[in-house]
Amino acid sequence: MGFPGFSWTSVLALLGLLLSAVAFCNGGTTSSFVRNAEKGVDMPLDSDVFRAPPGYNAPQQVHITQGDHVGKGVIVSWVTMDEPGSSTVLFWSENSKHKNKAKGKFVTYKFYNYTSGYIHHCTIINLKSNVKYYYEVGIGHTTRTFWFTTPPEVGPDVPYTFGLIGDLGQSHDSNMTLSHYALNPMKGQTVLFVGDLSYADNYPNHDNVRWDSWGRFTERSAAYQPWIWTAGNHEIDFAPEIGETEPFKPYTHRYHVPYKASNSTSPFWYSIKRASAYIIVLSSYSAYGKYTPQYKWLEAELPKVNRSETPWLIVLMHSPWYNSYNYHYMEGETMRVMFEQWFVQYQVDAVFAGHVHAYERSERVSNIAYNVVNGICTPVSDQSAPVYITIGDGGNLEGLATNMTEPQPKYSAFREASFGHAIFDIKNRTHAYYSWHRNQDGYAVEADSLWFFNRFWHQIDDSTSAQS
Repeated sequence: MGFPGFSWTSVLALLGLLLSAVAFCNGGTTSSFVRNAEKGVDMPLDSDVFRAPPGYNAPQQVHITQGDHVGKGVIVSWVTMDEPGSSTVLFWSENSKHKNKAKGKFVTYKFYNYTSGYIHHCTIINLKSNVKYYYEVGIGHTTRTFWFTTPPEVGPDVPYTFGLIGDLGQSHDSNMTLSHYALNPMKGQTVLFVGDLSYADNYPNHDNVRWDSWGRFTERSAAYQPWIWTAGNHEIDFAPEIGETEPFKPYTHRYHVPYKASNSTSPFWYSIKRASAYIIVLSSYSAYGKYTPQYKWLEAELPKVNRSETPWLIVLMHSPWYNSYNYHYMEGETMRVMFEQWFVQYQVDAVFAGHVHAYERSERVSNIAYNVVNGICTPVSDQSAPVYITIGDGGNLEGLATNMTEPQPKYSAFREASFGHAIFDIKNRTHAYYSWHRNQDGYAVEADSLWFFNRFWHQIDDSTSAQS
């Protein structure tokens, strides 16, 4: 006796569909956390976080980055508005009363109907390792004093903690991200920034006033610890319709990096050593085909990495290679085809990117077998490959990327459309602890985490499934 409309054939067909779906949906975790859907809104220019410091010609937009290849130099940058003033930096160690002097230079630029202030850059060299230094800018007018701590001497078992931020902008969410990072009890010592700074190009005529406001906004962090810069698409500022045809003009005038120290010919790709990490910065928006300057530089750079000195090999770029969101999908594919085989050959530990305004972490995968005719073009598990992390969730006015590809690909270990930041905490040559922190949580809450096992010194499976 049966029920009306019932048939075993229908049941078996439905069961077959369910089983095939289970077999196909073999990716990782898509977070169940649902953030309120709302468009990002930039903070108004009269917000307190944008307030210029008081005093005649007071230095503003103060920020620092590494100034040499090994961490014994610092580039100090700032802007004066009333007149050029002095480009000199006075600096002294915490336990010394003797003030040293370094002399810098200033530049200016025009962009459409905007004229910049006087942008100063001064490189301090020959600093001692693991020492707190104070520095003073604005000599002769209104002076301001800040401090930073140099990293320990480069070495294989030196612990060090990096913060990771991308696609920050200057919205209310951006402000929450920066505050959340500052109050994280893991205490990042240097920010690895994966591109897209001010989003000034989203304003009419690329309103460069928003470059100034962003510099004042980030000063509360970037004046006290180095931010390692990566150029994103919002730094291009190519606007021929208003006569602006020099790409990256505001970015290159405002943010200097030590690219010559690693024999690079361009500030868009370079490397540094910091503690036990070797960090390579690449440019998604500069030529990278065979024979181009970036290609030739990376080809020569990777063999120089001595994993007995700097075990942790980290790459920063803007456009992700492994991305399961429908936003900017496959935009990094051509660079992946050019460089991925090298990343596997040289056992890169982690690749951090931005661009997609959400968070995602991959398993260790590679897709390097394809040769046009063999048809082998599916990512496979590869313990010599990096973990790819998209951290473009800083909080900019364009809002979150919420549309994900379905089913979740096998290479994707965890993904969530929320704003936040991450921490990469190196313990020694074999272990590092990684955590991602969404803005809506308490400062110590980890929304995603993973123990990284170094690919050179401790190449055992550190995938999500292996640690669960």
